[in-house]
Amino acid sequence: MKQLTILLFALLLLSCSDRQSGDDSLNKLTALPDTTAKYIGPEKGYLVIAGGDHDKPLLQKFFSLVGDDSTKIVIIPTALPDEALNENYYHAVDSFFRDAGAKSTEFLHTRDIGVANSDKFLKSIREAKGIWFLGGRQWRLADAYLKTKVLEELNNLLNRGGVIGGSSAGSAIMGSFMARGDTKTNLIIDGDHKVGFGFLKKSAIDVHLLERNRLFDMLEVRKKYPDLLGIGIDQETAIVVHKNEFEVIGNSCVAIYDGTFWVPDNDSITKLRAGSERFYFLSKGDKYDLKERKPIREDE
Repeated sequence: MKQLTILLFALLLLSCSDRQSGDDSLNKLTALPDTTAKYIGPEKGYLVIAGGDHDKPLLQKFFSLVGDDSTKIVIIPTALPDEALNENYYHAVDSFFRDAGAKSTEFLHTRDIGVANSDKFLKSIREAKGIWFLGGRQWRLADAYLKTKVLEELNNLLNRGGVIGGSSAGSAIMGSFMARGDTKTNLIIDGDHKVGFGFLKKSAIDVHLLERNRLFDMLEVRKKYPDLLGIGIDQETAIVVHKNEFEVIGNSCVAIYDGTFWVPDNDSITKLRAGSERFYFLSKGDKYDLKERKPIREDE
């Protein structure tokens, strides 16, 4: 009996230790932005973070940032379930990307950590200038690549001036906090998977904003993690991120949850009280300072 009690106590300590370790990891992701960090976004590369549905003008902006017309675009469809990844699907996506202007495409996918860490798999990323993450469920991307060399090589791509784009789940994974990462349903915004790829530091990204009536969902994340910058992106809309700025492109809007309320008519910014449910919108052509967390006026 004494040995059983000691064993149970040891298991309890281990369980508490595991939870604390996970909480520490999340705290690092959601802490106040590091004022010593030079950039919140990529220093040399770009992110094209789209709110959902493949929109050709958004892809064309992605291609223009990649630059070389002969460059192969690497497409990662891992957010989708395996049963959806059939020959017809690959053909349809390839046709869409080529119709939008891509000269050459390559699909890259695995759920095997050993394959993800292999030189053959990583070679495609090491040689790429542009990578696009397709939609689906973002937790599948985290499970497949978060603890592999793939994430390291994706950051290396950005550091050499490359471009990473994505839509829907392929966008939500780019924040440090992964919104809607629950394996049961996409209706849970603070789910059982919380850690994203972190290409955009100290942030949470939601997608399909107006189309799926998600305007107020980010407030749940901000209430629990008030230091995060919340960004909600509607369909046919994207933000293009470089260094400490992003610009809105596309046909709809982007919602900003940063603890302030901006009135563009007189360019006034009001700091909100804790627990406030207010946020504001940016639209096509608007720019945002990720370091200062405020809209950028043209005369600045």
